[in-house]
Amino acid sequence: MSIFSRFRAPDIDSGVQQFNSTPGAMLIDVREEDEYAEGRIPGSINIPLSRLRDIENEVDSLDTPLFVYCLSGARSARATAALVAMGYTAVNNIGGISAYKGKVER
Repeated sequence: MSIFSRFRAPDIDSGVQQFNSTPGAMLIDVREEDEYAEGRIPGSINIPLSRLRDIENEVDSLDTPLFVYCLSGARSARATAALVAMGYTAVNNIGGISAYKGKVER
């Protein structure tokens, strides 16, 4: 294992696959509303990083598996850290939609 493997970006395609196979999971897009409207991963909901506290209105349990993405992976990393600080226990940063190879809906 190289020292650089720690810095490898999350694989969003694998993350979406894991989301799809996890019962009760939620896919959270933390980009702003206008970015979300331009194209999103099917099954995702939009909770912009700037309004992340609104997640309490969407998620019933702190144990709900959450899969978080943004454009590049930077905002989703910040959102993941914030969600863990808020008490969510199953949070996964799956990276950025810019690297996604699957279907995108508008």
